[in-house]
Parts: sequence; C-alpha cells; structure tokens
Amino acid sequence: MRFLRFGAVGSERPGVLDDNGALRDISDSVGDLAGAALDRLDAIDPRQFPLVDGTPRLGMPVAHVGKYICVGMNYTDHARENGMQPPREPIIFLKATSALCGPTDRIDLPKGSQKADWEVELGVVIGRHGKNITEADALSHVAGYVTVNDLSDREFQIERAGQWTKGKSADTFGPVGPWLVTPDEAGDPQNMTLRTWVNGKIMQDGHTSNMIFPVVRLISYVSQFMSLHPGDIIATGSPSGVGMGRRPQVYLKPGDVVEAEVGVLGRQRQEVFAP
Repeated sequence: MRFLRFGAVGSERPGVLDDNGALRDISDSVGDLAGAALDRLDAIDPRQFPLVDGTPRLGMPVAHVGKYICVGMNYTDHARENGMQPPREPIIFLKATSALCGPTDRIDLPKGSQKADWEVELGVVIGRHGKNITEADALSHVAGYVTVNDLSDREFQIERAGQWTKGKSADTFGPVGPWLVTPDEAGDPQNMTLRTWVNGKIMQDGHTSNMIFPVVRLISYVSQFMSLHPGDIIATGSPSGVGMGRRPQVYLKPGDVVEAEVGVLGRQRQEVFAP
C-alpha cells in the first residue's frame, strides 16, 4: 500500500491511496504515520475510510522522525566519479531532521550557497525497534520505503572545516516522499531504479542492485552503533550523476526544477529558490 500525509505545513493528516489511486483519510484509525502505528499498516483496509476531495499538498509521509541516518559513497560508480575508493565499511552520518520537507515543497538555498547538489536515494523507514539486528532479520524491521533527495551544499560539506553535517542539513534539503510504500508493494529493495532530472534533463540513472552494501547490511550495521526506532529513516546512498561529479561541475541555481524518483516509490518535484 501507499501511505502519505496531506494538508498544510504543520497540519498534515495521514492518508492512504486505494486501489483506484484515490486518497482516503485514515486519521481516525492511526492518528498519524509515526511511532508504533508504522508497525500496524498492513491492517489498514483503505475501503473503510472516507475519500479526500481535491488535490491537497503532500507533506512528509512519516511524522516525528527521530533520526535521519545517511550512507555515503554506497555505489561504486558514485565513488569513482568523486575519485574515491569504495569504502571497506558503510560511511554513516546524520542529517538534521529540520531539513525534512514534503515532496513538492520548494528548495530554499541557504545564504551563501553556490554549490547545491542533488542525490536521489532509496530511503528505508524503520517500523519496529531494534538493536544489534541480524541481516537475516533486518527486513522485518522495515515499515516501508520512500524516495529521498539528499541535497547537499558541496562547499559547506567539503571545502569548509568539520564534518559533512553542515553541508547536508539546510532547511528544505531533505525532501521525502511522495509516499511511504509498504514492503509487499515495493518489492525487492535491491531491484529499484533511481533517477534524477534537472530542468527536464536526466542527470542520474542508477539501480539499487549496484549498492556496495545492500539494505539488509545497512540496517544491521547501523543497529550495532545505535538503536533503531519506528520512524527513523536510513538514506542508503546515491548513484553517479551528481553535479559535483560532472565535468564541468553543475550546481543548482534559483529557478531550477529538480525531480527525483525511485522505482514504484514515486517522483518528487521541487523548484529552487534563492534566500
């Protein structure tokens, strides 16, 4: 099934798409798509809930995200385009949850940003608490999958002192959605296409089968260092085709339109604005 949250910023309600693609309001059943509710989504019957009129704004498909965990250089081709060797272990960093936004919300470049870049990624939403999770049990902890764009300012990330976090965490640099797609509908997480378009031109065209560390390995690995809680998101890395890896390099500017898509998880679309 495909779950989402709709409505004005700060007033989103949970919904589900029925078999006809119509939006239904499930707020009376789950309250919101957060916490323990994420482990009960398979019990939802969309036909039991009222239809929603119109085409409301879509917000983050997951509420109250505790941790946004990112994986760096998880595709061989992406490491190669950046002149780096594939890592021996997953590269893990955190992105501030204040960066999160809806799949069609505008991208606001931070003040002084000159090297804003795109990175389409498969996002894994945790549905059940776990620690020291085995690879064999990893997928049982997944509530669903989402399209994410790990937007980054490369100057802030790489050319200035410190860690990557400040180049990754600007407000609006974490669009998620449009939907949270449950594992039964999403299928094999290692069999999904990833694509990014900028102003209609395709920039990234990858496949999750080319991950260095697959989803089960990432869930198990991260859980060795921190507990995973319902609503946590793991962004699993990006394939080649980012702006930094191009010759000459290409970065986002005001007026650009960015679209990111992961297989059946849906496509985002954002317009870029100056501060």
